[in-house]
Amino acid sequence: MSTSHLLEDVRRQFPALRDKVFLDAACVSIAPQRAIDAIQQFLILALQHPSPSATAHHICMDEMRAAARPEVARLLNAGEDEIALVESTTHGLSIAAQAIPLTSGDRVLLCDLEFMQVAIPWLQLPGISVDSTSHRDGAITMDDIAARITPRTRIVCISAVQWSSGYRVDLAALSALCRARSVWLVVDAIQQLGAVPIDVRATPVDFLACGGHKWLNAPFGCGFLYINRDALPRLRAPVAGYLSLATPEGGWGNYFQTPSITPVRDYAFVSDAHRFEIGGTANYPGAIGLAASLKLINQISQQRIAEHVHSLTDYLIAGLRSRKVNVVTDFDRAHRAGIVTFSVGSSQQNLALMEKLLAQNILVSVRYTSHVGGVRVSCHFFNAKEDIDRLLAATE
Repeated sequence: MSTSHLLEDVRRQFPALRDKVFLDAACVSIAPQRAIDAIQQFLILALQHPSPSATAHHICMDEMRAAARPEVARLLNAGEDEIALVESTTHGLSIAAQAIPLTSGDRVLLCDLEFMQVAIPWLQLPGISVDSTSHRDGAITMDDIAARITPRTRIVCISAVQWSSGYRVDLAALSALCRARSVWLVVDAIQQLGAVPIDVRATPVDFLACGGHKWLNAPFGCGFLYINRDALPRLRAPVAGYLSLATPEGGWGNYFQTPSITPVRDYAFVSDAHRFEIGGTANYPGAIGLAASLKLINQISQQRIAEHVHSLTDYLIAGLRSRKVNVVTDFDRAHRAGIVTFSVGSSQQNLALMEKLLAQNILVSVRYTSHVGGVRVSCHFFNAKEDIDRLLAATE
């Protein structure tokens, strides 16, 4: 299928595009029709209860939720045993902070462009110090990160793409640096995945957290946490629920009907990433919607999406520069994903432009961190050059 025909087919999946230019997936994206259909099917199942028993009904819901894991694994080129379904990036980063074994005096390294949630979990840990490396005109260099790693640095936690500037870090170089220094690498991937792929086999990380509500187009309160299987044996076990246990012989339905079961006994927990899930009744609609949205991305092909996104951001940057607008985001494709941030002057002027664009149903945001930011535009796979043209015309 040609790119133009593919785009037409994709845009039909997003009816919200009929009356607006949507360029704000970096905030919260719109959902495709197939995700809504999948959730509606689940709701009908919940309404009508077609299973012969409530036990079978519960097991069916668990299986529907679990269908998200293989789609996540395909997205990352990971194993299903390395995927835990969580509520959000926040939830995933918090699990990582509790799971990694740290002792008083250990240090965590961030950069000063991060969204606050990248810092908050580590700041809550008693006896743990959080260091920050400074950006250089919105860029984060490996030399600066390397220089800030001390003998007590145990973790580097970083966003693959910075939320206010759109800067994409050299994750491969950072992975090599952390492995050479025996430092844990924890990645917030929410501003990259769905626009530009991450292959965790080619670029090893220890943890990768990602919510579904931005570039994955699944705003339903479900995301995932990737945990490298080599790291699993070294982690602290989280608070566990019964679904963190190995499935008993004959399945849970049979187990619950066994007269001799007792709550106080030795339990055999699973040893893979599923152990880090909530372990009980979870967000079924969220996971089902996430699976449907991810399936669309996987079917289109992440490489094809990335090429389309880069084509749009190239076009936008060229248009902004021709109008003498200050582009904050790095021009180099290697250091950007779907975000392009630009500034027309002061923060007040940027806010005024945003309000003007919103009044014309052109959805963008204004974001800043450490004095870096401006008008933030999200170019996603459902966008077309016509969307960029309308933005540029309104900006001019």
